[in-house]
Amino acid sequence: MPVRHPGRWVAIAVIAVLTAMLVHLAVTSSVLHWDVVGQIFTYNTVLAGLGRTMGLTVLAMVIGIVGGILLAVMRLSKNPVLSGASWIYIWVFRGTPVLVQLFFWNFLGALIPQVGIGIPFGPTFASWNYNDLVGLFTAAVLALGLNEAAYFAEIVRAGILSVDEGQAEAASSLGLTHAQTLWRVVLPQAMRVIIPPAGNETISMLKTTSLVSAIALEDLTRAGQDIASRTFYEIPALVGISLWYLLLTSILSVGQYYVERYYARGANRVLPETPWQKVRKNLFSLERAGGTA
Repeated sequence: MPVRHPGRWVAIAVIAVLTAMLVHLAVTSSVLHWDVVGQIFTYNTVLAGLGRTMGLTVLAMVIGIVGGILLAVMRLSKNPVLSGASWIYIWVFRGTPVLVQLFFWNFLGALIPQVGIGIPFGPTFASWNYNDLVGLFTAAVLALGLNEAAYFAEIVRAGILSVDEGQAEAASSLGLTHAQTLWRVVLPQAMRVIIPPAGNETISMLKTTSLVSAIALEDLTRAGQDIASRTFYEIPALVGISLWYLLLTSILSVGQYYVERYYARGANRVLPETPWQKVRKNLFSLERAGGTA
């Protein structure tokens, strides 16, 4: 006899009622203005802000990934200078808010008016005005990317430490250099541990880019705020840009799942089910439960 689970049906009933209430609110509310939401969703300034948000996310994550790998290798180095410098970098960038770092890079021209190339404490061969060299977009990329490098360094370090030391010893016995061992042996095995938090960091970065609106950079959030201030449709503007964020995070979540599934091939005897396989399995389980109830 199959075991009965009355608690599950109670939970399903509660969820169904809450969902019906939410749908009723969305359909009958006079504040949402779904026609306005549709217009805002495809508005030119919103689409331009969307492109800028995606560009910020990609560039910041590239800087974060490359910088994080370098910082992790430095942190694990036996050289105390390299290890100490990496630790101080991570300590500073993880210990201060991202918004403060955004303001810092935006107003750094007050501290360093000119940026030049030359001999340290000697003559300068070429120089540029900081504000001309580092615009709002560049300042945002530097702030987000360098901050992400500090977090990604700890993710990579945890992944490297998860690989058994015998793997490196075996690679060394085969004549591989330290760099070859790290690139060909250690990192591929560490990816199974690195990918899940790295995917979460990418999704988090997409949403963190909304902070650049504080320095007047026209991203997706700032575009929605400008529309709301002009038209007084605050809720429709928030809903419109939120739908874009939900769509992008959903795409990133699906991509993360399949990357995790790819790197799980060597660790699991059976690959994790795809989202479609899970849906079919859950529907079949509900049908069986309904038939035996």
